[in-house]
Amino acid sequence: MKKVLFVFGTRPEAIKMAPVVSVFKKDLSNFKTIVAVTAQHREMLDQVLTFFEIIPDYDLNLMSPNQTLERLTSKILLGISNILTKIKPDLVFVQGDTTTTYATALSSFYKKIPVAHIEAGLRTNNIYSPFPEEINRRMTTIMASYHFPPTEKSRQNLLHEGVNDERIKEAGNTVIDALLTVSNKIELDSIKYDNYFGEKFNIQFSKQKIILVTGHRRESFGDGFENICNAIKHIAQNNNVQVIYPVHLNPNVQEPVSRILNNIENIHLIPPQDYVPFVFLMKKAYVILTDSGGVQEEAPSLGKPVLVMRSTTERPEGVDAGTAKLVGTDTDEIIKMIELLLNNQAEYDKMAKAVNPYGDGHASKIIYEKIKMES
Repeated sequence: MKKVLFVFGTRPEAIKMAPVVSVFKKDLSNFKTIVAVTAQHREMLDQVLTFFEIIPDYDLNLMSPNQTLERLTSKILLGISNILTKIKPDLVFVQGDTTTTYATALSSFYKKIPVAHIEAGLRTNNIYSPFPEEINRRMTTIMASYHFPPTEKSRQNLLHEGVNDERIKEAGNTVIDALLTVSNKIELDSIKYDNYFGEKFNIQFSKQKIILVTGHRRESFGDGFENICNAIKHIAQNNNVQVIYPVHLNPNVQEPVSRILNNIENIHLIPPQDYVPFVFLMKKAYVILTDSGGVQEEAPSLGKPVLVMRSTTERPEGVDAGTAKLVGTDTDEIIKMIELLLNNQAEYDKMAKAVNPYGDGHASKIIYEKIKMES
């Protein structure tokens, strides 16, 4: 029996890892499945663990306010090293491009333990955008033994960098596996979430078109978030819409959002939501304005146009397919594109009805079968 260790630390990682953990846990004959979390994002991570009924075997609980990347990386490196020494896994799974991903891969490399990288091969080819994610995923690629790119384009990126094709398996994105499961559950209980947002935040979804906003990228701190907030303010004051903005907990996000967007009647600044309520908000949205990688993948499955508040994206498939457009953090560009989609049905339909390039909900099974075949 092979020991497989799944390591993650943020909410997006947990969402994308959960379906894979579930598939491996069902095979008690071939795999002992172990879960370790770094809790790089404590509160938001716990929400996902509860929903997917994942109880970590190890919890490093490393989140602390305003810690530097250097400090976080070193804490993860040492914490995971201790776990690896104790359990001696045959394979370590990491996801995406977080500091947890990179530090776990490095710790595993030091102990000569193979690494399987889910969502491998995404690239912007700009080492500072997104920061530090582009370098995190590139370094993880160098150390990984198994690579699971979500699309053909990301597979080609890996081949271009010299990764052996036999170690690559295009899988689709596991976030679609999770999303479809959650979306089906919401359909059965939508009144519950209507009531939740109505009673707690006074949001009435039948009133106006909904613009859903999320933002947290480090490279946008400062002027970038000022520009984003000014664009949202203009849109809210000049269009018949409601803006719903679950505001990230980072003080660099909280401060400009609160200062510029507070006390505007049709802007709802709410706390970060659990995964299921957030999927409900995506389903209710008319347009989504985001800098999140995961949302770029999820929204097309729900038929929602995505405007990406970044100058580059490692998910160009969405842009190529027409489901997403890059608007950066330029105030005028954000306003122009939002108002185009609000007022031009043909342009809206072009994005909303484009084909989702990120998979059909079977990624977890593909990953499991590849590892089982190799074991």
